[in-house]
Amino acid sequence: MVLGFALAAYSVVGNDVIQTLGTFLTSNEHRPWWVLWLFAGGILSIVLILGYTGNGGFLGGDDVTFDRLDNILIPETLSWWYILPPLILLFITRWGIPVSTTFLILSFFSTKSLPGMLTKSLIGYAIAFGFAIVIYMAISKALERKFQQKPLLTGATNFWQSRRFWTVAQWLSTGFLWTQWLTQDLANIFIYLGRPEELSVGMFVLAMVIILGLLGYIFYVKGGAIQNIVSSKTNTADIRSATFIDLIYGLVLLLFKQNLLGLWEAKLPMSTTWVFLGLLAGRELAIRIQIGPKPNGKLRNMIFSDIGKAAIGLIVSISLVVLLKVVEGQALTGLFD
Repeated sequence: MVLGFALAAYSVVGNDVIQTLGTFLTSNEHRPWWVLWLFAGGILSIVLILGYTGNGGFLGGDDVTFDRLDNILIPETLSWWYILPPLILLFITRWGIPVSTTFLILSFFSTKSLPGMLTKSLIGYAIAFGFAIVIYMAISKALERKFQQKPLLTGATNFWQSRRFWTVAQWLSTGFLWTQWLTQDLANIFIYLGRPEELSVGMFVLAMVIILGLLGYIFYVKGGAIQNIVSSKTNTADIRSATFIDLIYGLVLLLFKQNLLGLWEAKLPMSTTWVFLGLLAGRELAIRIQIGPKPNGKLRNMIFSDIGKAAIGLIVSISLVVLLKVVEGQALTGLFD
């Protein structure tokens, strides 16, 4: 269903992509939007082609979704109500709410996968939160404070203030993060085109053109309302801070993709949204503890507000699943067994 794919692509790009490239956009506001788009779009094209041609094994899979749909049952034909998740996601995104597209879209297709995806995502939030606290408790005084005291200077040879060095470092870390995110979340879009192994060349090319076009639009409008989640956090406009955020986020996604702790099914999809929010929350708390302002009610409200917004997606997802079963006349007992 091309319509479902297009809606899902626009919704996922508008919601999840900004959570991945938000710091990249914030810290490169002075650059033309099309330069940033060419960089991100080039990586996207390479990842898609490697996956489609079966050469993406080193990235975690051998199809365009990087095996994330192996355990998801995709119907032979999609009824009109399968476009409800991306439509609802489209409206929620316009309100600036960072919803998990994994819960909202994939659980609509496979209700039995929801408990596993939820558990994996909650673990992801906790690990990202704890990892960020440990890292930023260690580096905040040495790095974040220095970043605030020593602004970047064009032509500077000092390591801390060299704009050229940190630009290269941040673009490399963004490329790494962007690659990790794509191999996790492309499944949320391509599920509307059926089994990945049955995707024709023509449909693949059309799909890639649609995604690249939507990505360009998101860069053109500078991220939209979701960008406020990133912009409201401490020092995220500094390209040096953004470098560390992207690197840590990418490493956490890699940890889950490779199942390095052995706590989850490697191919089971997860919410990268929850991982992202956990990382930002842990970072913000550690920075406030180390260099101020000290944690207070405002910070607590910020963290719980982000969690609450993410929980909206889970509630909507379960509601849509129940609605689908009612429409299809199925029993609700054992819905998630």
